[in-house]
Amino acid sequence: METILLSKSDIEKVMTMKDVVEIVDKTYIGFGEGKVINPTKVGLDLGETAAWPPYKGFMNAMPAYVGWLDSAGIKWAGGFLDNYKEGLPYITGIICLINPRNGQFRAVMDGGEITNMRTGAQAAVMLKYLHNKKSIRIGLYGAGMQGHYQTMAIAQLFDIEELKVYDIKREASEKFVKDMKNIVTGNIFIADSIEEAAEGDAIICVTQSKDKFVKNSWVKPGTILFAMGSYQECDDDFILTADKIIVDHIGQCLHRGALKELNERGKITEKDIYATIGEIAAGKKRGRFTDKERILCIPIGTGAMDIAVATIVYQRAIEKGLGGKFNFI
Repeated sequence: METILLSKSDIEKVMTMKDVVEIVDKTYIGFGEGKVINPTKVGLDLGETAAWPPYKGFMNAMPAYVGWLDSAGIKWAGGFLDNYKEGLPYITGIICLINPRNGQFRAVMDGGEITNMRTGAQAAVMLKYLHNKKSIRIGLYGAGMQGHYQTMAIAQLFDIEELKVYDIKREASEKFVKDMKNIVTGNIFIADSIEEAAEGDAIICVTQSKDKFVKNSWVKPGTILFAMGSYQECDDDFILTADKIIVDHIGQCLHRGALKELNERGKITEKDIYATIGEIAAGKKRGRFTDKERILCIPIGTGAMDIAVATIVYQRAIEKGLGGKFNFI
């Protein structure tokens, strides 16, 4: 059985952000219906937090099976903070797909572009179930690649009437404004202070900060705060007083990211998590009860999203005759 090899350019020819938002939505529903198998990530610390080795990076192994596509695979991906010095992207990764019936490799492809797109889509899909208006105001921390993808994904489902962006590098914010001027229907403002960006229907944190910079007192009633990825960017008081905590994967979110430290101290446990995104998407739990609730959403990211998007990429690449071929046997 030949394995298809697909590059980033191949992926870009067959996949759009609109497609990814729809795929992520269907996969969350699959989670809620119990038709997705997704073990927790296995992490390899290459100096992101560990003292040795000194490479300021990490890699994660993320296997999954997605029922609605009858597909399985694994993503091997991570991030390296010093890559920009060599002109390399922060995210690096590959995705391998197998036929779940016999284990034969269907495809091996670039994982960076899929990671960026599905991470951006996660918050957009969560907002679909939590924000019941067509227009939305966004506060964004982090004007890098993921800040761009978050904005592009949300724009697929909402009219962004206002976006305030803050980045420790002002030139990054200025570039963001130029890049997103045709994506955001309303006004984009560069926040002059950290606090100024903590305004909107949703606050989205996509930084590599190790500081808990978003303060509880800044988060107004009705705000949804997204703590994306493996860092805690909001303070303990907000986590402990939020009206709801919603996650993508309970086991994973208790042991990395925003809840990790409080969980280790016994202050946050599984009983404090209101629901998974999948339960809400599948209609098993209601998203919000009033428009005054302050909600913490933690979509750290799951292999199932990568495998789902990669499977559609694989199917479309086969149809178009894209990619190289290799026989491992």
